Amino acid sequence: MSEPVKYILIGIIAYLLGSISTGLIVAKVTGGPDLREVGSKNTGASNALRAMGTKDGLIVFLGDYAKAALACGIGWWISGKLEGAMLAGLCAVIGHNWPVFFQFRGGKGVASSVAVMLVCFPVPALLCYALGFALIGIWKFISLGSLSVLLGYALIVTFLASGGNWLIIAWVWVLAIMCFVRHRENIKRLLQGNERKIGEKLTPKA
Repeated sequence: MSEPVKYILIGIIAYLLGSISTGLIVAKVTGGPDLREVGSKNTGASNALRAMGTKDGLIVFLGDYAKAALACGIGWWISGKLEGAMLAGLCAVIGHNWPVFFQFRGGKGVASSVAVMLVCFPVPALLCYALGFALIGIWKFISLGSLSVLLGYALIVTFLASGGNWLIIAWVWVLAIMCFVRHRENIKRLLQGNERKIGEKLTPKA
C-alpha cells in the first residue's frame, strides 16, 4: 500500500470513529435527553454531566477519550509513524465535533483531544492535565481548564517537543484552535462572568 493511500485510509477510519457519538448513545440507552437540545446543545461530556449526572457524564468522557485513543493507535499501526497517529487524532476530533452520522452536530472535542495529546506527546500532555485539573479545582470552570490544557499543550510542544518540525507545530495549533472555536460561547460567558461552574446541573428536557 502506498504512503498516500495509507494516510487517506487513516483519515477516513479516524473520522468515522470520531463520528460515533458516545453522548447520544448513552442518552438513548439511559432514556436521557437529546443532548443537542439541552444546555449548550452539544454531545460532549460536560453537557452530559450537567444534563444526565456524574455517572453518565463520566461514561461519555471515557467513550470519547477511548475512540480518539483507538484512532491514534490505528493510525500509528497502519503508518508505522507518529505522523499517522497525529493525522488520525486530528481526524477523530474533527469527527467528534462534526459527526457525519448525526447531522454534523457533535461535541467540543476536549475528551477526544486530551486522548490524542497523551498518545502523541505524553509528557507535555501529563503536564497540561495537571494544569487543567488545578485550574478547574480552583475556579470550578470546566471550559477554562479545557482551554488552558489545549493552549498549554500547544505552547509546550511548539517550543520544547517539536524539534522545529513545522508539521508538528501546525498540527498542535490546529488542535488548539479547534478547541477555542468550539468554546467561543464559553469564552464569551467567561468574559461576561456568567459561565456555569462545575456541579451546576440543567433541568433536562424529555
